[in-house]
Amino acid sequence: MLKLYNTLTRKKDNFKEIEKGKVGVYSCGPTVYWFQHIGNLRTYIFSDLLKRILLFNGLKVEHVMNVTDVGHLTSDADEGEDKMEKAAVKEGKSAKEIAEFYFDVFVKDMKKLNILEPNIWSKATEHIKEQIELVKKLEKKGFTYKTSDGIYFNSSKFKNYGKLAKLNKEGLSAGKRVLVGEKKHKTDFALWKFSNSEGKRQQEWDSPWGVGFPGWHLECSAMSMRYLGEHFDIHTGGEDHISVHHTNEIAQSECVSGKKFVNYWLHGAFLLFKGEKVSKSKGGLYTVSELEEIGYNAEDFRYLCLLTHYRKPLNFSLDNLDAAKAAYGRIKRRIVELKKDKLKGKDLTEKYEKFFLEAINDDLNLPKAVQIFLKALEDKSFDSVKKLVLMYNFDKVLGLGFKEMKDDSSHVSDEIEVLISEREVLRKQKKWAEADIIRQRIKERGYVLEDTENGVRARKV
Repeated sequence: MLKLYNTLTRKKDNFKEIEKGKVGVYSCGPTVYWFQHIGNLRTYIFSDLLKRILLFNGLKVEHVMNVTDVGHLTSDADEGEDKMEKAAVKEGKSAKEIAEFYFDVFVKDMKKLNILEPNIWSKATEHIKEQIELVKKLEKKGFTYKTSDGIYFNSSKFKNYGKLAKLNKEGLSAGKRVLVGEKKHKTDFALWKFSNSEGKRQQEWDSPWGVGFPGWHLECSAMSMRYLGEHFDIHTGGEDHISVHHTNEIAQSECVSGKKFVNYWLHGAFLLFKGEKVSKSKGGLYTVSELEEIGYNAEDFRYLCLLTHYRKPLNFSLDNLDAAKAAYGRIKRRIVELKKDKLKGKDLTEKYEKFFLEAINDDLNLPKAVQIFLKALEDKSFDSVKKLVLMYNFDKVLGLGFKEMKDDSSHVSDEIEVLISEREVLRKQKKWAEADIIRQRIKERGYVLEDTENGVRARKV
């Protein structure tokens, strides 16, 4: 039985799909005004693992991910500039060019990280009609009101407002989460924003209320219901979406349909840098490309993410990434060796598969699943041919690219061979400090030394 921690109930719930054998999943996607950093990407790795585990359990998954290319303001208080418009001015490009460029980079990063693409990419600018229709329905039912800068949702008319975040509406202080301004209540939010001066924005549309653009929360309700229906199975996102974005999605969606919006809400925890959420002010905002520039592969970061449960904060440092890179390198070499190995042994497939399935079905317990995978990989009594088949099966969840792994060790130069020989002489003489200096020189030239049954081996990193 698959169990998932549901933010709505604050406990692990047995998963039961609405339609037998099929699962609808909606994931909050990127706002494509800039590069996605590794903190963002950890959340997408988490949703990828969820999708892979659902598929591993034999379920058919319809996965929708939105692309925010309009309407995401620089403040959750419905204030500030539109991030897309601001980026367009900064880079001297059109908003469309900005969106296309950063979306393309995001898709490439996903491929590098072995993240499965959604069945449907849903762009906000391509669903303006659906968003306007949703506001019209809310207006007809009496959930909206008009101010000088837009059409707002009246949160006081939804009695369960804040149930996802366990919000105390009365306890919210004005200016802490939102600015009141012309709003009737602190928790009200924009559905449709008016253009300050018609024609000045690159992205604006006619509507029954005037020229403007949709609020950020609106797109996810309109597009998820378009593709998955008014009531669907799973909604994912980062934990920072709980108190505002997802709370507002539930409110506007359930007021429109009169139905429960989503059965299971899953949220990934933050990536931390020096104990705090990665941010421009605190640092740690590496992109995949920046990690590659300093000697890491995207898979190194993916493997690092597998070692911490998705609901726990992950402390990022280059030291931690170094350790993950080294561990992933050992796995890669063992898989390559396994492909050549013909060792006869026991068929332990059922044993390890059972333990692995129990781990991943316990709220995506990947750290435990990785331990089981490593134990199976190193089990010398396990028939190598059958073991390799099981490794490929496990990789349907892990997403580490076992089938594509091959021996990529390159020829060691004469210079490195000489250094290795010098180091071995020093080691025999027990001159450990001098030997370590040579090891460091070898490392600076891009190689690490490994002790094997056949002696010391230099491997390119």
